[in-house]
Amino acid sequence: MTATAPPHRSPDADTRRRIVRATAALLQQQGYESTSVKRIAGAAQASPSSVYHFFPGGKQELAIEAMHHGAREFGELLARGLSSAHDPAEATAACALLLADDLKQSEWSDGCPIAVTALETVGRVPGLQEAATLALTGWRDLVAAKLLESGIAPHAARSLAGTVISMLEGAELLSRVTADDTPLRDAAVHLAQLVDAAPRT
Repeated sequence: MTATAPPHRSPDADTRRRIVRATAALLQQQGYESTSVKRIAGAAQASPSSVYHFFPGGKQELAIEAMHHGAREFGELLARGLSSAHDPAEATAACALLLADDLKQSEWSDGCPIAVTALETVGRVPGLQEAATLALTGWRDLVAAKLLESGIAPHAARSLAGTVISMLEGAELLSRVTADDTPLRDAAVHLAQLVDAAPRT
């Protein structure tokens, strides 16, 4: 059998991808106001003119795309945790533990890809609040789907999923500020208890 060669990516596609990833990382680390196009270009090993070539709307357009990128990455982490166990309590706890491991490996610099930018720009920068809302509801829906398929009653699954996301976000903030993964590891324990206690159909 002849091996299929991986699809070739154009230099333009690679440059655009680097710019988006660099922006997502900078937004996580320092927020929207402190992230300039010049700094994005430097982090992405690209020129400022390249940034504007791909994102003629400038920093605002790029920040929205970077938030979508960060939301997908965080969603993939959630999906990995949720699929790691059949039991919904174990699976939900796994999400907190994966987040703790990732945050620790980044030396506490890679926080939530949405929270810092959303809180900093809410009501002031069109498009960013919508991107943040889409991310948060998408993550909640991922958790809710796991809870529903595990037999948790529909009336409880949605609100419980929102609580899961809220606890993960809060525990991640505490872990990042204190440079200690204990809040996330504690959250794993308490999330499992909450899910275990949820009413079943």
